[in-house]
Amino acid sequence: MNVVELSGVRKTFIDFWMRPTVNAVDGLDLAVEKGQVFGLLGPNGSGKSTTIKMILGLLKPTSGDVRLFGLSPRSIEARRRLGYLPELSYLHPFLTARETLLYYAGLCGLPGPVSQSRADALLAMVGLTDVANRAVGGFSKGMARRIALASSLIGKPDLLVLDEPTSGLDPVSTNEVKTLVKTLAEGGMTILMTSHLLADAQDVCTRFAILNHGKMVAGGNVDAIGTSLEEFFLAKVGEGRDFEVAEFLK
Repeated sequence: MNVVELSGVRKTFIDFWMRPTVNAVDGLDLAVEKGQVFGLLGPNGSGKSTTIKMILGLLKPTSGDVRLFGLSPRSIEARRRLGYLPELSYLHPFLTARETLLYYAGLCGLPGPVSQSRADALLAMVGLTDVANRAVGGFSKGMARRIALASSLIGKPDLLVLDEPTSGLDPVSTNEVKTLVKTLAEGGMTILMTSHLLADAQDVCTRFAILNHGKMVAGGNVDAIGTSLEEFFLAKVGEGRDFEVAEFLK
């Protein structure tokens, strides 16, 4: 059984008068197997965010079927096995790193002793033990990203969804996040990630799908494409339009 499975999924947004405005996802079939690091790639407006929201159960598809672990993504059973790191993480600035993890542990319904032990383990895993009692509002972007990632793992999810996990990070922090993702996958966790940084996706993903205008235009094993993921991506979605600057510069 696939961890994530989309069959003929379509999402059409409508306006106030119930008129269709945007066909964001158009007949998408997608499968993510257990233990994979799966990259969901595509240019802006390709349907990635809409697809992720349907997988998370935040949006209902117009037609087609979305399944997590064979269940509806809106079911409590599926959500208990799911972790999510959004592209923008809004942390409570006055909570310390440890308090942040305990807060999310409480939302997961974990008992006190389990919450404490997992918080300590995650702080060590993301290298923040020494600043565990500092307010996260004073953290650098890299440190804040690491505590947000630790928060998404507090429930020990079977599926971790990462939205642009390395966006805006310096090279050292980026490498730390990529190493952590690969380590989690080696431990048996299934990871679905989006990224505009194709070199990062190539470093960590085992399989990928490229979306464009709501459709999957390519997919497969990263190791089998025979070129860099960036070159393959540009060949599939186009290199964009040429800007007419000559007239302006006259």
